[in-house]
Amino acid sequence: MDIVLVEPQIPQNTGSIARTCAATDTPLHLVEPLGFEITEKAVRRAGLDYWPFVKLAQHKSWEDYTQQAQPKNVWLFSKFGQRLYTEATFGPHDALVFGSETKGLGEKFLSSFPASQILRIPIVTDYVRSLNLSNAVAIALYEARRQLGLDR
Repeated sequence: MDIVLVEPQIPQNTGSIARTCAATDTPLHLVEPLGFEITEKAVRRAGLDYWPFVKLAQHKSWEDYTQQAQPKNVWLFSKFGQRLYTEATFGPHDALVFGSETKGLGEKFLSSFPASQILRIPIVTDYVRSLNLSNAVAIALYEARRQLGLDR
């Protein structure tokens, strides 16, 4: 299973996600352009001393990622998804894909996938627009791991 961040903007979020990926032995893929340098101190600080244990790959584009990683299924996470993340059946060679903190995955990107592959994590109030990216990744990843029986 891969965690894929498409055009992430905030280094601290990427660092926190990297830490979660290190803790779960999950590859982290970053699709450019990034809003920061991967060597930036803030990313490393957020990842703390776990950064060397992250299976990290950078990709010039979404197409580059899919050609190299060849995920079996692609699950997109967006507040515009019609299906709840708990309704998906995750597999071990799937990609869990998240957009940037400021603009998500974008309408054009989302429209190139079937609606059934676009998942949402529920927000039950009107005054919160979205979850923090690192929290959303953790929620989705641990649900996928639960389904696959990886944390028993």
